[in-house]
This record gives sequence, structure tokens and C-alpha cells, in this order.
Amino acid sequence: MDMLDFLYHTIPGRMLLKPLTAPALSKLCGRFLDSSLSHFLVRPFIRTNNIRIEDYETDHIRSFNDFFSRKICEGLRPVDPDPKHLIAPCDGLLSVWKIEKDTVLPVKQSSYTLTSLLRSHKLARHYEGGYCLVFRLCVNHYHRYCYVDSGAKSRNRRIPGVLHTVRPVALASRPVFTENSREYTLIRTDQLGTIVQMEVGAMLVGRIVNHEGKGTAVRGSEKGFFQYGGSTIILLTEPGKVQIDPAILKNSSTGNETPVKLGEVIGHAKENEPVDTEICD
Repeated sequence: MDMLDFLYHTIPGRMLLKPLTAPALSKLCGRFLDSSLSHFLVRPFIRTNNIRIEDYETDHIRSFNDFFSRKICEGLRPVDPDPKHLIAPCDGLLSVWKIEKDTVLPVKQSSYTLTSLLRSHKLARHYEGGYCLVFRLCVNHYHRYCYVDSGAKSRNRRIPGVLHTVRPVALASRPVFTENSREYTLIRTDQLGTIVQMEVGAMLVGRIVNHEGKGTAVRGSEKGFFQYGGSTIILLTEPGKVQIDPAILKNSSTGNETPVKLGEVIGHAKENEPVDTEICD
């Protein structure tokens, strides 16, 4: 039994879970990982996770969090420019589900209502019949993410919560996405409809760093980054707007995640319908 199994599947573990997932602990860990005292953790982290250090900019690494949120070298994450193509906003493991009757199934044996995820009945109803795309980032993934397309964007809507790991063992035990701290914005695009782009923090990830508020999103430009830990990005697409790559849908239907990289094509626009401007404020 590993530590996560102990925490989520035993009585003593569940007693420890509340203090371990409290934001206060996450903030304390964050302060340490921001400090130069944490720099000694970088080299073993690189070795353990087989990270190709030559792929990243490392000239100004002073702490572990500096390294964790490092930038990739220019040209290594090309962004498909076609506005009719839906791109991955990040590196990660992708699963996709159809949104039906206000219910999303992000993993087997676990279900989450869209209303509780978004804290909005109106917005949840608007996305019924569309797709929910869940990108799970592991610690070895690149933890910066981009806008999926250009368009007017709403303010960032932050929902505080208890931080839980996004590992599958936790997903099978608790409604993780509805308890974790999360932040989302709506992007009104020309070809792909209005997309919800949400970032979800995980255990020991207290900070989701988004660069901009309400304004204009630019396809492929950096939206923000996560600090230490596994993390998740969720996209919601409107019904009838986007067709997801059939290979990805097939993998998801059998419970398999699809590895993707930031900027690569994962779907395409269907025939355009009028955009609902009321929800993108």
C-alpha cells in the first residue's frame, strides 16, 4: 500500500487527510519551495523524473519552484495556427467525456456535476451536450499553459477549495475537481464557440498563476503556470461546436488517457453557429 492508498482508503489516513489538504499547509510548503533553501531538491527531481534539462531555460533557477515552473526553449512547443483547430493548452494526459444532463465523468467510478464544478447553474446548462476535456499534468510535465484560441475573455473566476491530489486513486474516492481550488475564464472564439478554460490545483499546489484578467486572449500565448505538484486543466466546449479527434475519444471510452503536448491539434471546429455573447462577461 502506497501513501495515497493509505490516505484515501484507511480510517487513520482519512483522519490525516483534512490537515494535509488544507490551504495553510500548501502555503507553508509554497514558501519553502520559493526559497533558495529548496534548491537542493532540483537535481534529484531531474533524475527521478527523467527530465531533459537541455530542453529548458535554466539560467535563473534559484529555488525549486523556479525550476518547476521553468520555461521551455523556444520552438519546442509549436502551436498549430489554424483557428478551426482545437489545440491542447498544455502537456499532459487527456481524457474526454460528453456532457450529459449536467454530469461529467472525468474518471471511471467517479462523477461530478458541472454545476458544482462551475458554481453556476446557468453556465452548466449552457454546456450540456458539449465536451469536457480533462488534461492531467504529472510532476514531470511542463507546467506552463497557453490560451486555446484567440478571442474576448471574461474575468478570471476563482473558486477556493481544499487541495487534493489529482492522482487516479484520489479521483476514485472523492469528488476531487469539486473540492480543489480552481480558476476559470470564458473565451469567445470565432470558430470554436465560447470555451471554458479552467485550472485546478492539486495537493501542495496552492498557487495557480494566471497572467491576465478580463481582456483579449491570443491563441498559443502563455496564459499562466502552476507551481509544485501535479495539476489539471479542464476545457468545456459548447454543443455542436467542436469535433474531438476520434482516436482520443476511443481511448477515453476505454478508460485510457492520451498523451498530448501544448499546441498540438486535438480536434476541429464544426459548422459555425451564432455565438452566445451573454455568458462571456
